[in-house]
Amino acid sequence: MWKSGVVALLSAAALSPAFAQSDEFEQGLGTMWEVLWHQSGTPTRLVRWEQDMKVRIYGVNLAQHKQHTLQALRAVAGEAGVKLIDVSDQTNAAQVANISVEIVPDTMLEDNQPCVTYLNFQNETRIDSAAMQMRSRDAWRCAYHESMHVMGVRGHPGGKTVLSYFPTKVDGLMPLDKAMLRAWYSPRMQGGMTPFEVLPILADELVATMPDRQAAAGARDRFFGRIIDQMQSFAQGAGDVPMIVKRSGKSTEEGIRFGRMEMSYFLGVAYLEGSTVSQDPNQAVRWLQRAATLGSRTAQAKLGAAQARISGSTR
Repeated sequence: MWKSGVVALLSAAALSPAFAQSDEFEQGLGTMWEVLWHQSGTPTRLVRWEQDMKVRIYGVNLAQHKQHTLQALRAVAGEAGVKLIDVSDQTNAAQVANISVEIVPDTMLEDNQPCVTYLNFQNETRIDSAAMQMRSRDAWRCAYHESMHVMGVRGHPGGKTVLSYFPTKVDGLMPLDKAMLRAWYSPRMQGGMTPFEVLPILADELVATMPDRQAAAGARDRFFGRIIDQMQSFAQGAGDVPMIVKRSGKSTEEGIRFGRMEMSYFLGVAYLEGSTVSQDPNQAVRWLQRAATLGSRTAQAKLGAAQARISGSTR
């Protein structure tokens, strides 16, 4: 009976494109959420380029890797609508470039991290510069992955994306990657946005790709509800850490503690502004107070606005 039931279910899935599309949409939403987490175990704010990208590519075996690397950078910049300029051949390239890409010998870096990107910013809103390193033997498979990081997309989600630890495609962007970049650099986005402000914009970009947008919007809203419940448990220390944190293998107790504090602040902002959830000043104060108690100065600064909103509504 169990076997025949499973066969029937699989047969129904195979015969129903809507079933498969719904499942893929849910996975896509999960991927969109996971890009908003850093490997250390902390949720992140949105950062992006607000200036032209001037790239210098140098190092070993350039004839083998330069064009492919440039192709990857041009692909991500093109989806984002940001101008990319190759300054590698200029005599003052090191001085004028705001993106440096170094192809390093195979003896450098680590086997479990053959490529890495560092984003530099004075505050967590706008990228000032970026530095990428890739081992020569891994540059081909790393180029698109690291180029996504260069654009400010810092997570390593599961799913159909070049950002995955085990991507199904390494020589070009996947549809989810393109959707992320379009949303990330859309006029609706602003540097410094919290995850709950960013998530609806990412999700809307995904909804727009679905044939049945009404059904997709319903699935999106249910997903939002689940994420809010999970993050409230995580922030309180009662829930399990998100899968993206476990998968990274680089989270620390301190990183997770900081992540719980940040998530408390992000939930406070979400309820204050009505982002991903319905606006609720009382819930906003609750979460901002928790974040402030855990040491968040930004939460302390935001508490006044939340309390003032409550006072205004009771007059």
